[in-house]
Amino acid sequence: MGITQNERFDLKIAFISHSDCGRHDTGWGHPEHVGRLRAVTRALRNHPELFHRLEHVEGRHATLDELTIVHDEEYVMRVEELALSGGGRLDPDTVASQGSWDAATAGAGSVLDAVDMALDGRALRSFAAVRPPGHHALRDRAMGFCLFGNVALAARYARTHHELERVLIVDWDVHHGNGTQALVQSDPGIHFVSMHQWPWYPGTGAASERGVHGNLWNIPLPPGLPAERYVEALERGVDEATSGFTPDIVLISAGFDSLRGDPLGGFTLEYEHVAQLTRFLVERAEFWCEGRVVSALEGGYAPDRLGEAAAVHMEALGG
Repeated sequence: MGITQNERFDLKIAFISHSDCGRHDTGWGHPEHVGRLRAVTRALRNHPELFHRLEHVEGRHATLDELTIVHDEEYVMRVEELALSGGGRLDPDTVASQGSWDAATAGAGSVLDAVDMALDGRALRSFAAVRPPGHHALRDRAMGFCLFGNVALAARYARTHHELERVLIVDWDVHHGNGTQALVQSDPGIHFVSMHQWPWYPGTGAASERGVHGNLWNIPLPPGLPAERYVEALERGVDEATSGFTPDIVLISAGFDSLRGDPLGGFTLEYEHVAQLTRFLVERAEFWCEGRVVSALEGGYAPDRLGEAAAVHMEALGG
């Protein structure tokens, strides 16, 4: 059953963050810098009614046992050791600093917290404002600004820890979530939908990539289309991915680099399209799974645009 009007009035939407996420120091010249998170909190202060409606939650750190649900222990330990030694580069694009271990484990743990809250009733819906992002991280290596696969880990955690039968991941970041795809494609209980620019970094995500279980729906699209084309394509992909598959929870990889004007992408979404896509998933989730939606920040490299889009997204999560 969906949420009633009275229940909707009392619905808690959680804003989950962790102060350690700001300790991931990439330098101000790097696109994925701490100013991205500051932009989200600044935007919330500019929307005081929304700010006071949200349930503000300090997340937690993911444990080694949790991280190794999707990552090799050797890789996890390598990230920790690099951070403890002062940091360095994990790949040409991906930086680790002394605070990156605490940031990455806090980011992953905050998304796991959001899953717990959705399933124990503390907050059916939430947005985790975390960094570093996660959807490029692979089982044994960092990639594309990402250290740990936050959303993929949350999906597998929902399956193993909470024993959910079906999880839907929707990724609207302008870049293909190759890491998420790699980390969940072996689990037929997880359906993954990714809309992304094509051809573009990281070069994966062709429509023909369906996975051995047929649980992948890639929607590669060129830059510069009318925004409505992207919205329609993603909604159609979600409908296809959930035909005969009713999710127990919906996870969103909320990449706001799909907005018009982002320096690392060529999509044309505006704030109203973020709201439209969010409401679409909320309405579906109310029908599927009592409204359980967990969203986590991925990309978005025009900080002011990112912050405002996150605020619009959280407003729409409220239904």
